[in-house]
Amino acid sequence: MNDIEIQTIFASSGQPEPEQIQRWVDTALDDYAQDTEIVVRIVDEQESAELNEQYRHKPGPTNILSFPADLPDGIELNLLGDLVICAPVLEREAQQQNKLLAHHWAHIIVHGILHLLGYDHIDEDEAELMEAKEIAILTKLDINNPYIEVTR
Repeated sequence: MNDIEIQTIFASSGQPEPEQIQRWVDTALDDYAQDTEIVVRIVDEQESAELNEQYRHKPGPTNILSFPADLPDGIELNLLGDLVICAPVLEREAQQQNKLLAHHWAHIIVHGILHLLGYDHIDEDEAELMEAKEIAILTKLDINNPYIEVTR
């Protein structure tokens, strides 16, 4: 089992329980050879916007930021990295996209874990590979393809 530290800086009623987050992270890391440590920080729009500006030079909050661990040589921690999730943005996106909030949380966490593992979506080939991986992981969690538009 992977070791997850959850830092809840912003709380809202739609947030998943720690056990759900653990399940999503563990499923995303099924093919990863070893157990690892991850920090999941749930923040408000202000902190998300500040971090997005500082590290990505983009204005405003975003749904998730991934910070892969960059440990110096000789440090023997199996820290994969940090995920910073903006709960208000996730809640708004789920509503706008007609998605179940829990499914959107799962998707964003899986998406962030894949970034920590080195996946990206900068060019079309990378995006297709990453999306296929996300869909496969979410299928294991009985969650439909998040890239198909749904109507409720």
